[in-house]
Amino acid sequence: MFESGREMKNKTIGFVGTGVMGRSMAQHLMKAGFELNVFTRTKEKAEDLIEKGARWQESVASLAENSDVIITIVGYPSDVEEVYFGEGGLLHNAKPGSYVIDMTTSSPELAQRIAEEAKNAGIHAFDAPVSGGDVGAKNGTLTIMAGGEEQHFNEILPALQAMGENIVLQGNAGSGQHTKMCNQIAIASGMMGVCEAIIYAEEAGLDPKTVLKSIEFGAAGSWSLSNLGPRMIEGDFEPGFYVKHFIKDMKIAIDSAERLQIAVPGLKLAKELYDQLSQAGGDNKGTQALYQYYKMMASDR
Repeated sequence: MFESGREMKNKTIGFVGTGVMGRSMAQHLMKAGFELNVFTRTKEKAEDLIEKGARWQESVASLAENSDVIITIVGYPSDVEEVYFGEGGLLHNAKPGSYVIDMTTSSPELAQRIAEEAKNAGIHAFDAPVSGGDVGAKNGTLTIMAGGEEQHFNEILPALQAMGENIVLQGNAGSGQHTKMCNQIAIASGMMGVCEAIIYAEEAGLDPKTVLKSIEFGAAGSWSLSNLGPRMIEGDFEPGFYVKHFIKDMKIAIDSAERLQIAVPGLKLAKELYDQLSQAGGDNKGTQALYQYYKMMASDR
């Protein structure tokens, strides 16, 4: 057990996944003074971290064996399963008493399964998905939604605080993922509204940048409007968060909503629009590229 934040700083963190967000998150851990082991499928994606002092591990198993706290942020639930289970996975190779923190947006049921198997191995597991996109990851200001045992939560806080600001333990295993589904449900319908507002401004002959100056600080204000609205206007569709990953999240949320027997018509409509964007080749663009779909519909009138 980690008795204090100071003792936590003496522990080695293993980090799996150095994509758009993971790379920045890992850098913040190193800046906070943590020793870092790193593994990703494509070593080149970790080269800048290795140059700054991170130790490359040749496999998930090796990383687990040489780390006290292991953080994962990978693409899909299938990737999470591959990283955590099996003889080469984290749970088979991590030391008893170590901590595993999955920050991937994944299914609540998978988070609960990881926690159960981790407990049987004497490992403490948390699901801790994040919100804030590439901007939050770069600035170390992510919102972190955690699920896991309250008695061990304070022990991992120093690591989480290196990457984010708004950090809340929502409940037991799976609660972090359920909270992230609430987040994605709210964003999905909101993104449609942001696109429609900007398209409306343009078609009405207004300067959308000037319109944003008014509406982003009123009742319509949102993170998406303030951060992604300007990217839409500028034609910047580089990924802070990939369309393909957002579609994955919406599918998880729809499946979870169906298990809870609740209706989510706004979410389903948003997913239909993003599916069409994906089919048009938009998988690897940022979620703000939904604006292009709306623009195309406007030009087809």
